[in-house]
Amino acid sequence: MSFKDRLSDPRLRRAAKWTAIGSATAVVCGAAIVGIAAALMSRQLPDVSTLQNYQPKLPLRVFTADGDLIGEFGEERRQLVPIDKIPKVLKDAVLATEDARFYQHGGLDTIGLARAVVSNALHGGVRQGASTITQQVARNMFLSSERTFSRKLKEALLAWRLEDELTKDQILEIYLNQIYLGNRAYGFAAAAQTYFGKPLQDITVAEAAMLAGLPKAPSSNNPIANPRRAVARQQYVINRMVETGYLSEADAAKARQEPLKLRDAGDPSQLHADYVAEMVRQQMVAKYGDDTYTKGFKVYTTVTRNDQGSAYEGLHEAIVDYEQRQPYRGPEGFVELPTDSADVDNAVDDALSDKPDSGGMMAAVVLEAGPRKVVAVRANGDSVEITGRGLQAVQRGLVEKAAEPLRIRRGSIVRIARTGPQSSWEVTQLPEVEGAFVAVDPRDGAIKALVGGFDFNKNKFNHATQAWRQPGSSFKPFIYSAALEKGFTPATIVNDAPLSFDAAATGGAPWEPKNYDNTYAGPITLRQGLEQSKNVVTIRVLDAITPAYAQEWITHFGFAADKHPAYLTMGLGAGSVTPLQMATAYLVFANGGLKVEPRLIARITDARDQVLEDTPPKPADEAGRVIPARNAFVIDTLLNSVVKNGTGRRAYTTLRRDDLYGKTGTTNDSHDAWFAGFQPTRVGVAWIGYDTPRQLGVRGETGGSLALPAWTRYMQGALKGVPVAKLDVPPGVTNASGEWMYDEYANGQGVQSLGVEAALTPITPVEVNSGAPTTGPAPSWGNQPVIPAVPGQPAQPGQPATPAQPDERNRILNMFR
Repeated sequence: MSFKDRLSDPRLRRAAKWTAIGSATAVVCGAAIVGIAAALMSRQLPDVSTLQNYQPKLPLRVFTADGDLIGEFGEERRQLVPIDKIPKVLKDAVLATEDARFYQHGGLDTIGLARAVVSNALHGGVRQGASTITQQVARNMFLSSERTFSRKLKEALLAWRLEDELTKDQILEIYLNQIYLGNRAYGFAAAAQTYFGKPLQDITVAEAAMLAGLPKAPSSNNPIANPRRAVARQQYVINRMVETGYLSEADAAKARQEPLKLRDAGDPSQLHADYVAEMVRQQMVAKYGDDTYTKGFKVYTTVTRNDQGSAYEGLHEAIVDYEQRQPYRGPEGFVELPTDSADVDNAVDDALSDKPDSGGMMAAVVLEAGPRKVVAVRANGDSVEITGRGLQAVQRGLVEKAAEPLRIRRGSIVRIARTGPQSSWEVTQLPEVEGAFVAVDPRDGAIKALVGGFDFNKNKFNHATQAWRQPGSSFKPFIYSAALEKGFTPATIVNDAPLSFDAAATGGAPWEPKNYDNTYAGPITLRQGLEQSKNVVTIRVLDAITPAYAQEWITHFGFAADKHPAYLTMGLGAGSVTPLQMATAYLVFANGGLKVEPRLIARITDARDQVLEDTPPKPADEAGRVIPARNAFVIDTLLNSVVKNGTGRRAYTTLRRDDLYGKTGTTNDSHDAWFAGFQPTRVGVAWIGYDTPRQLGVRGETGGSLALPAWTRYMQGALKGVPVAKLDVPPGVTNASGEWMYDEYANGQGVQSLGVEAALTPITPVEVNSGAPTTGPAPSWGNQPVIPAVPGQPAQPGQPATPAQPDERNRILNMFR
């Protein structure tokens, strides 16, 4: 039967008719069912108008005073960037890859949908999606990621609603800020920082293409987890940008050749301010509670990039230099490497998974080891060859007869770092010693730098604020300050000769204080005693003014009396301080007797940069005076001598400035090394020691050799371009025969000598503030009488003497009776 005959057959025509009717009915019924389902679902869908005021969970972000990001805290790393602030190259890359017809469709791309339907029908099941950016926003904001018909229908309905409620730019802005891109990064701004360590505005075409390739598979396509797949996806994005007209072939060729430069923990330009960020986090949680982590607060600190970088580098270099003088302790671990090179990468990844880079020291697995060459591979796959001086510190682990715990061989886990002006590689070891550095502007209390340890990831304990340590000789200037109010001058002659005290004077066992080097100079001036950090000189002075008086005097600087028991050992820094507390105390000397409280937070804003709190700098003024200006001035001249002629001379020979003031500090048992000092625009305090106190060195490891280099390195950076400052001479002081002293002591008054056989001149009571003699009640400074006491008498006049050395004290007292 011909085709024409078949068409004329009534039975076939009836069958075709009913088939058509059935198909049409099925389509109508299906459409009706879908319509009913859509209508029912529509009532249950969330209100998309809430996205008119899009407020994602935004982390707390902490910045330096000059705008550098130093920390983020929250479940999601995210930065809200308005659409007009997002670079065009990134928008182009995303649109080319994810939704080229975004600005043409109404929420659903019918062409893409048809293509996906055909693909899924051919392969069976849901194999290919056709989600537009609008649909992805609907899913990310309101739905789950399950692949079901009902979820897709809801997604489509929400997409239509979004297109009605929001503009295209609003939808794209939400997408670019909301999408997950791996490594806890949400949104492209956070991803730019996470993967490239730079602001979104600074990314290149190649970097934009790599970021735009992440939404499809953020866990497996990101350059940290899988560089090869990330590059392949990046090339696909670049090709799509060319195909869609967003990129010329010439620019695409350049982008394809651009080398991948990921953020590197060992990057020397990276700013290390984790302890600062953590201090801010704690303060913000105390003030705002859990909202701290979701409301997008931005906190701008007083810390500057230059100061923080100089402080970190100074402390880091000092600790590394010290560590290089210590014996090599051996590799951190060992892994059995397979012979098949294809499996080595996996073995290295497993071995280094719990060995994060620390303080610029990167974990690596040794592939080849010998006395002259070591080849090691890092976690990122980079192979490093170390030779020559780079093996010097670990030679005892490379010799043929090295003990097993020390031996470096194939499979050893070691630390490598760049060093020297040529940035060559060396094999090193993580330091066991710790340290801290604090820098404060004395004019307003702004903390300019704070480093709480060698590396935050290794040890989160903030030694700058939490470590209570003995200050050693860096505490002596406060004893000398008290002595000035008791008639002493820098020209007072004190006998630097051996002493002994009974248990009553020390609060413990009998004691024979010794100088650090066990040498004694005999009669020397008070200035020379501080320059050379003579312990015996300080003890004689403290014994004369009494520990009780000194204990009260140091509270003017912010020290707690109970942390410094009123015994003679206080003179050698046997009490307890933190580095930040020491910096606060030295601010008083730098400020001419004025005290200011250190401050860290300058400004707090919300996610859209509306100011919530603003703390402008408050310059030091007379309301904060805690000691006389002339007291601070004379102490400053003594501290200047320490830097120019004494234990701190390395600072002067390095910096060649006349406006440096400071004091080294080493505890008697060499458990702690300090340098505390200042220039009129910066106070800096450096400390180095072990968490569990132990001796830093058998001999030779002092505040001058350990802490002073960190301070000097910091000041090199912080004072660059800062003019040399001169101290203003306050009223009430006189320069007599080249020595500064209070006016009333310039004519032979005051304490002329201590502990020597020469006759002493009696002290006439004087009023400190005016310099004029007085016969009335004792004037006071704070709560303490300030009439100079006769050496050997207690601070309070009229009380019986309690000499620690009866014979010498009685002789001195007899001369004043």
